[in-house]
Amino acid sequence: MGTEIERKFLVVGTQWRQGAGTLLRQGYLNRDPQRTVRVRIAGAQAFITIKGASQGSVRAEFEYAIPSADAQQLLSLCEGPLIEKLRYRIEHGGLCWEVDEFQGENRGLVVAELELTAVDQGFERPSWVGEEVTHDPRYFNSQLAARPFTTW
Repeated sequence: MGTEIERKFLVVGTQWRQGAGTLLRQGYLNRDPQRTVRVRIAGAQAFITIKGASQGSVRAEFEYAIPSADAQQLLSLCEGPLIEKLRYRIEHGGLCWEVDEFQGENRGLVVAELELTAVDQGFERPSWVGEEVTHDPRYFNSQLAARPFTTW
């Protein structure tokens, strides 16, 4: 079984901004908190991802590459508005931080995610990493599709 251990933080300032981000478009075929099914197009690649219920910062995750044409069709079946964001990958302290700068109805939201190999794994926080929001469901992408940041 695939497992995701992920911590999520708000981003402060602009010191994180490096190079060009990759445009991600994603939608949800199912947003049930017990199981989400996501379709994502990231640049020239496309994926379908199934995630289980969150247990703190841990949850089951299965991700598979799919043809881009299939992903385009699946996005048209998704619930609610699509999530659009620019993703930046930033190396810091030997780990890769993924910074998402949201567009569209979630414009103004910038979130940093860090995938870990163990729940108790230590890491160095960059100066641009602010408040942790790992346990706040409002920041789950599936919830941002249902209730965009600009409506808060």
